[in-house]
Amino acid sequence: MESQEVKEGYKLTEVGVIPEDWEVPLLDQVAKRGSGHTPDQKYPEYWNGNIKWISLKDSDRLDAVYIYDTVAKITQAGIDNSSAKIHPLGTVVLSRDAGVGKSAIMADDMAVSQHFMAWICISKYLNNHFLYYWLQKQKSEFERIAIGSTIKTIGLSYFKSLKIPLPPLPEQEKIAQVLSDVDSAIAHLDKLINKKRNLKQGTMQQLLTEKKRLSSFSGEWEVKPLGDFIDRIVGGGTPSREQVKYWNGKIFWATVKDITSFCPYQTEETITKEGLDSSSSNLIPKGTLIISTRMAVGKAVIYDVDVAINQDLKAIYVKSEIDPEFLLYCFCYYSLTIQAWGSGSTVKGINLEDLKKVKFPYISFTEQKAIAQILTDMDAEIEALEKKRDKYKAIKQGMMQELLTGKTRLIPKN
Repeated sequence: MESQEVKEGYKLTEVGVIPEDWEVPLLDQVAKRGSGHTPDQKYPEYWNGNIKWISLKDSDRLDAVYIYDTVAKITQAGIDNSSAKIHPLGTVVLSRDAGVGKSAIMADDMAVSQHFMAWICISKYLNNHFLYYWLQKQKSEFERIAIGSTIKTIGLSYFKSLKIPLPPLPEQEKIAQVLSDVDSAIAHLDKLINKKRNLKQGTMQQLLTEKKRLSSFSGEWEVKPLGDFIDRIVGGGTPSREQVKYWNGKIFWATVKDITSFCPYQTEETITKEGLDSSSSNLIPKGTLIISTRMAVGKAVIYDVDVAINQDLKAIYVKSEIDPEFLLYCFCYYSLTIQAWGSGSTVKGINLEDLKKVKFPYISFTEQKAIAQILTDMDAEIEALEKKRDKYKAIKQGMMQELLTGKTRLIPKN
């Protein structure tokens, strides 16, 4: 192990270099550690009560500072006849199984399943918000040490010996407040993004179903099968993985994974010209509508660069009177209808003949362009907010690294 340089005012400890006035206690010395249990499912009287009970089903509610509610609730009988306990408001919880490292602060009295650790902070030593942010910083470490072939978990012995770098309480509170302010800004942006997304969905419902016509357009509104929009459909393929010369080239190569985590400027993998020529893949010009016919059935994107596609994707070349971006929004709005045409017990797919039967609005090219422009502008607004939120998240990560290690001090003035 390389020796770490220790500057004046700092010391080297088992948790790294920290300020001299910080301590390194066992977490158990500054917080009361507990866990939980699952009441017997055979007894209905233990369930559907009014005691909130955190389980793995609540994973998506974690990592947002507070947890306010739970999917399942138990009764007092469930508490009395199991090892579950009710932890008070303000308790910090951490998932030690599936979703390892996710954490939150209880916004109400709650119980937890055996998959969680729960700490009641001793207030004269440890601020619960400081503990939450420290656990958040440690998430990658928790994920690294978790073991198990099916479900990764962290054993209880680890938490018994877990140590925490601990500033004086006033500094803990100051650190927690600063990070909470950033979290509040992120939460505000999340709400705004969701509001804008809902507004876009409502706008699509109006403009793509004739519930509302743009003021400058009138005349007959037709609905026709997708086949009437298409000039031709082109499929794709995968170059041999055994041929190194086919991969890591300059041609972007799109898969279902790429279009579900869509970035208009790149893909996860690239192929060479030899790889393209050796397979059934095709180079699709930028601006072409690309859809998934397998797994993410009906998902559609338009790349800003030329891309090759694999066999699960299809490129739709539309007729001259059809705007590709308008059709993209049609796929977005009618996605559930398209998915309903799919079939398959394990992996869902849709054949091209069925796809061509899906009906979309068939309106004038100018009205298509006008609708697409409105929705594109809304997407641009959402994207700008998402970039701002992601910037705040990056700032928060940097602040956590600085503040929770003492590299940057926030010492309250007397």
